Amino acid sequence: MTEKRLNKFTKIIGQRQKYLTVVLENIYDGHNVSAILRTADSVGIDKIYLVYNQESFPGVSRVSSASAKKWVELIKFKSISECYGELKKEKYRIYTTHISEFRRSYSLYELDLTKRIALVFGNEHRGLSDEAVKLSDKNFLIPMKGMVQSLNVSVSAAVCLYEAFRQREEKGMYEKSKYTKKELKEKLNHYLSK
Repeated sequence: MTEKRLNKFTKIIGQRQKYLTVVLENIYDGHNVSAILRTADSVGIDKIYLVYNQESFPGVSRVSSASAKKWVELIKFKSISECYGELKKEKYRIYTTHISEFRRSYSLYELDLTKRIALVFGNEHRGLSDEAVKLSDKNFLIPMKGMVQSLNVSVSAAVCLYEAFRQREEKGMYEKSKYTKKELKEKLNHYLSK
Protein backbone atom coordinates (compact mmCIF):
# COMPACT_ATOMS: atom_id res chain seq x y z
CA MET A 1 0.00 0.00 0.00
CA THR A 2 1.47 3.31 -1.07
CA GLU A 3 1.23 6.37 1.14
CA LYS A 4 -0.74 8.11 -1.61
CA ARG A 5 -3.38 5.34 -1.64
CA LEU A 6 -3.57 5.25 2.16
CA ASN A 7 -4.11 9.02 2.23
CA LYS A 8 -6.87 8.70 -0.39
CA PHE A 9 -8.65 6.03 1.68
CA THR A 10 -8.33 8.11 4.85
CA LYS A 11 -9.74 11.20 3.14
CA ILE A 12 -12.67 9.37 1.53
CA ILE A 13 -13.59 7.54 4.73
CA GLY A 14 -13.55 10.84 6.63
CA GLN A 15 -16.12 12.23 4.19
CA ARG A 16 -18.55 9.30 4.44
CA GLN A 17 -21.99 10.43 5.52
CA LYS A 18 -23.00 8.33 8.50
CA TYR A 19 -26.57 9.65 8.54
CA LEU A 20 -27.52 9.66 4.86
CA THR A 21 -28.73 6.45 3.29
CA VAL A 22 -30.94 4.93 0.63
CA VAL A 23 -33.61 2.23 0.79
CA LEU A 24 -34.37 0.27 -2.38
CA GLU A 25 -37.67 -1.62 -2.48
CA ASN A 26 -37.94 -4.42 -5.05
CA ILE A 27 -35.91 -2.74 -7.80
CA TYR A 28 -35.42 -5.57 -10.28
CA ASP A 29 -33.17 -4.13 -13.00
CA GLY A 30 -29.53 -4.74 -12.19
CA HIS A 31 -28.46 -1.71 -14.25
CA ASN A 32 -30.63 0.55 -12.09
CA VAL A 33 -29.26 -0.94 -8.87
CA SER A 34 -25.70 -0.58 -10.22
CA ALA A 35 -26.25 3.07 -11.12
CA ILE A 36 -27.74 3.83 -7.69
CA LEU A 37 -24.78 2.17 -5.95
CA ARG A 38 -22.35 4.29 -7.96
CA THR A 39 -24.24 7.49 -7.20
CA ALA A 40 -24.51 6.63 -3.51
CA ASP A 41 -20.77 6.03 -3.29
CA SER A 42 -20.06 9.27 -5.16
CA VAL A 43 -21.91 11.36 -2.54
CA GLY A 44 -20.35 9.56 0.40
CA ILE A 45 -22.97 6.96 1.31
CA ASP A 46 -21.53 3.72 2.59
CA LYS A 47 -24.70 1.77 3.55
CA ILE A 48 -27.77 0.97 1.46
CA TYR A 49 -30.83 -0.83 2.78
CA LEU A 50 -32.53 -3.36 0.50
CA VAL A 51 -36.09 -4.67 0.78
CA TYR A 52 -36.82 -7.58 -1.54
CA ASN A 53 -40.09 -9.38 -0.88
CA GLN A 54 -41.66 -9.41 -4.36
CA GLU A 55 -38.60 -9.50 -6.58
CA SER A 56 -35.23 -11.20 -6.29
CA PHE A 57 -32.19 -9.01 -5.78
CA PRO A 58 -30.78 -8.64 -9.31
CA GLY A 59 -27.28 -9.45 -10.39
CA VAL A 60 -25.44 -6.15 -10.62
CA SER A 61 -23.17 -5.43 -13.53
CA ARG A 62 -19.54 -6.08 -12.68
CA VAL A 63 -18.43 -3.45 -15.17
CA SER A 64 -20.62 -0.59 -13.99
CA SER A 65 -20.79 -1.24 -10.26
CA ALA A 66 -17.93 -3.51 -9.25
CA SER A 67 -16.03 -0.68 -7.65
CA ALA A 68 -19.12 0.85 -5.99
CA LYS A 69 -20.39 -2.46 -4.59
CA LYS A 70 -16.98 -2.98 -3.06
CA TRP A 71 -17.28 0.22 -0.97
CA VAL A 72 -21.01 0.29 -0.17
CA GLU A 73 -22.45 -2.09 2.43
CA LEU A 74 -25.76 -3.72 1.43
CA ILE A 75 -28.13 -4.52 4.29
CA LYS A 76 -31.04 -6.79 3.33
CA PHE A 77 -34.55 -6.98 4.81
CA LYS A 78 -37.63 -9.04 4.02
CA SER A 79 -40.14 -6.29 4.84
CA ILE A 80 -40.49 -2.53 4.85
CA SER A 81 -41.61 -2.52 8.48
CA GLU A 82 -38.46 -4.42 9.52
CA CYS A 83 -36.23 -2.05 7.53
CA TYR A 84 -37.97 1.09 8.79
CA GLY A 85 -37.82 -0.27 12.34
CA GLU A 86 -34.02 -0.45 12.12
CA LEU A 87 -33.82 3.05 10.67
CA LYS A 88 -36.16 4.45 13.35
CA LYS A 89 -33.94 2.97 16.09
CA GLU A 90 -31.18 5.20 14.69
CA LYS A 91 -33.59 8.19 14.53
CA TYR A 92 -33.62 8.48 10.74
CA ARG A 93 -36.32 10.48 8.99
CA ILE A 94 -37.68 8.35 6.18
CA TYR A 95 -38.66 10.13 2.98
CA THR A 96 -40.37 8.35 0.10
CA THR A 97 -40.76 9.60 -3.43
CA HIS A 98 -44.01 8.41 -4.95
CA ILE A 99 -46.92 9.93 -6.82
CA SER A 100 -49.43 9.57 -4.00
CA GLU A 101 -53.10 10.39 -3.75
CA PHE A 102 -53.39 9.61 -0.04
CA ARG A 103 -50.49 11.72 1.28
CA ARG A 104 -49.35 15.28 0.94
CA SER A 105 -46.24 15.44 -1.23
CA TYR A 106 -43.51 17.99 -0.66
CA SER A 107 -41.08 19.26 -3.26
CA LEU A 108 -37.61 17.74 -3.03
CA TYR A 109 -36.35 21.29 -2.60
CA GLU A 110 -38.49 21.84 0.51
CA LEU A 111 -36.69 19.06 2.39
CA ASP A 112 -33.82 19.54 4.80
CA LEU A 113 -31.51 16.71 3.77
CA THR A 114 -28.81 17.54 6.33
CA LYS A 115 -30.49 15.54 9.12
CA ARG A 116 -30.52 11.76 9.58
CA ILE A 117 -32.21 10.92 6.30
CA ALA A 118 -33.18 7.72 4.47
CA LEU A 119 -34.45 8.23 0.92
CA VAL A 120 -36.67 5.41 -0.34
CA PHE A 121 -36.99 4.40 -4.01
CA GLY A 122 -39.29 1.74 -5.43
CA ASN A 123 -39.88 -0.74 -8.20
CA GLU A 124 -39.56 0.39 -11.81
CA HIS A 125 -43.20 -0.40 -12.66
CA ARG A 126 -45.14 -0.45 -9.39
CA GLY A 127 -43.23 2.26 -7.60
CA LEU A 128 -43.23 2.01 -3.83
CA SER A 129 -45.64 -0.15 -1.89
CA ASP A 130 -48.48 1.60 -0.07
CA GLU A 131 -46.92 0.41 3.19
CA ALA A 132 -43.60 2.06 2.36
CA VAL A 133 -45.31 5.39 1.69
CA LYS A 134 -47.75 5.25 4.64
CA LEU A 135 -45.05 4.38 7.18
CA SER A 136 -42.66 7.09 5.98
CA ASP A 137 -42.24 10.48 7.63
CA LYS A 138 -42.78 12.45 4.41
CA ASN A 139 -43.46 11.86 0.76
CA PHE A 140 -41.87 14.12 -1.83
CA LEU A 141 -41.75 14.68 -5.56
CA ILE A 142 -39.00 15.90 -7.86
CA PRO A 143 -40.34 19.06 -9.54
CA MET A 144 -40.88 18.61 -13.29
CA LYS A 145 -42.13 20.90 -16.03
CA GLY A 146 -42.52 18.46 -18.91
CA MET A 147 -45.35 16.19 -20.06
CA VAL A 148 -43.73 13.11 -18.54
CA GLN A 149 -44.19 13.03 -14.77
CA SER A 150 -41.67 10.38 -13.76
CA LEU A 151 -37.98 9.61 -14.16
CA ASN A 152 -36.09 6.35 -14.30
CA VAL A 153 -35.46 5.20 -10.71
CA SER A 154 -31.67 5.53 -10.99
CA VAL A 155 -32.06 9.07 -12.37
CA SER A 156 -34.47 9.94 -9.54
CA ALA A 157 -32.00 8.64 -6.99
CA ALA A 158 -29.17 10.65 -8.58
CA VAL A 159 -31.19 13.89 -8.57
CA CYS A 160 -32.16 13.41 -4.92
CA LEU A 161 -28.74 12.34 -3.71
CA TYR A 162 -27.04 15.26 -5.39
CA GLU A 163 -29.51 17.65 -3.76
CA ALA A 164 -28.54 16.07 -0.42
CA PHE A 165 -24.87 16.42 -1.40
CA ARG A 166 -25.39 20.11 -2.24
CA GLN A 167 -27.12 20.85 1.07
CA ARG A 168 -24.54 18.93 3.10
CA GLU A 169 -21.62 20.50 1.27
CA GLU A 170 -23.03 23.98 1.99
CA LYS A 171 -23.18 23.10 5.70
CA GLY A 172 -19.61 21.78 5.73
CA MET A 173 -20.75 18.24 6.54
CA TYR A 174 -18.01 16.65 4.44
CA GLU A 175 -15.33 18.39 6.48
CA LYS A 176 -16.04 16.76 9.86
CA SER A 177 -17.05 13.13 10.15
CA LYS A 178 -19.95 11.94 12.32
CA TYR A 179 -18.18 8.60 12.72
CA THR A 180 -16.15 8.07 15.90
CA LYS A 181 -12.39 7.65 15.67
CA LYS A 182 -12.86 3.95 16.42
CA GLU A 183 -15.44 3.60 13.61
CA LEU A 184 -13.15 5.43 11.17
CA LYS A 185 -10.27 3.12 12.06
CA GLU A 186 -12.52 0.07 11.55
CA LYS A 187 -13.63 1.43 8.17
CA LEU A 188 -10.05 2.05 7.11
CA ASN A 189 -9.08 -1.51 8.08
CA HIS A 190 -12.10 -2.81 6.16
CA TYR A 191 -11.14 -0.81 3.06
CA LEU A 192 -7.52 -1.95 3.30
CA SER A 193 -8.64 -5.58 3.37
CA LYS A 194 -10.40 -5.27 -0.01
